[in-house]
Amino acid sequence: MPKSDSLTATTPTVQVIERMFALIDVLASREEAISLKEISEKTGLHPSTAHRILNDLATGRFVDRPQPGSYRLGMRLLELGNLVKSRLNVRDAALLPMRDLHKLIQQPVNLSVRQGDEIIYVERAYSERSGMQVVRAIGGRAPLHLTSVGKLFLAADDPLRVRAYATRTGLNGHTKNSLTQLPVLERDLSKVRQFGVARDNEELELGVRCMAAGIYDDQGKLVAGLSISAPAERLEEAWLPKLQGTAKEISASLGYRAEAFRKASS
Repeated sequence: MPKSDSLTATTPTVQVIERMFALIDVLASREEAISLKEISEKTGLHPSTAHRILNDLATGRFVDRPQPGSYRLGMRLLELGNLVKSRLNVRDAALLPMRDLHKLIQQPVNLSVRQGDEIIYVERAYSERSGMQVVRAIGGRAPLHLTSVGKLFLAADDPLRVRAYATRTGLNGHTKNSLTQLPVLERDLSKVRQFGVARDNEELELGVRCMAAGIYDDQGKLVAGLSISAPAERLEEAWLPKLQGTAKEISASLGYRAEAFRKASS
């Protein structure tokens, strides 16, 4: 086939896909059904072109027609979205970004999740050159109020739940720096809510300080925390933006969109 014929044959296919994406984006921008006229105006497509593509998408259940002349996203997209979501794993999503962060700072980077009144370390990126004397094993546990990641989870709870946690656990301490009084812990959690990051100032282990940022899923739920551990005298504030950026990168790979949740809450 001559080259010109080949290009002619492939161009319409690409164009149709581009138009299909444009139509889906418009439908995704609204919760309610949208009229064909409005869809045409927003996409710049002729009504007959938009109608033809939308009908094809409706055949595959990617688009629904609740009423003649109006369209919305279809259940097939939900089915596919749930399939993708079921394959997402916070550890898998975090592994490479954690390693990249570790290469930058040369200190241990930890991934932790909450289980009841404790956090569990589920992954770590570290090297022997990090200078850390204490390295908690993957699968290790620690009380929420003594760890930077644990404080992220407590800060996400309402005050009644935090008080209930304090009653259950007694806020036992591990070091002289541990926050063992509820009012002190509540003040610390208030700072976590204000700044979006949490810290452990030798509260779990003497000589070790940590900073943590949250990882969120597609529903805006805090599902894990990413933390940097370092000898107390070597923890650098300059690492904080890098930590937050890595946590945002992992959250985005899990489907979290900060802008969407900001709009929803405004």
